Amino acid sequence: MKRSTFVLFILIGLIVVTMVACVPGGGEFHKDDPAGLLFGIWHGWIAPISLIISFFNSSVRIYEVNNTGFWYDFGFYVAIISGFGGVSLTRKKWKSNKES
Repeated sequence: MKRSTFVLFILIGLIVVTMVACVPGGGEFHKDDPAGLLFGIWHGWIAPISLIISFFNSSVRIYEVNNTGFWYDFGFYVAIISGFGGVSLTRKKWKSNKES
C-alpha cells in the first residue's frame, strides 16, 4: 500500500470519528443547556451520517430534541439546503462540462 493511500485512509477515519462524536441525541444537551445555531448547522451537515448510525443505534437521532428553537431550526435547515443544494449545483456543472 502506498504511503499516500495510507495517509488518506487515516484522514478519512479521523474525519468520520470526529463527525460521529457530535451526533444529535448523544446526551450532551439538556433543557438547561440546549443546542443552538452552530450545533444546528453542524447537525444539518452530518444528517446523512446520523441517519445511517440511527439504523444501528436507537439513541442517535438526526435532529437534537433539546434545542433553542428557531435558531437551531434555522441553522439545521440552512445546512441541509446548502449541503444538498451545493451537491446538485456541482453535479449540474460537472455534467455540462462533461457533455462539452
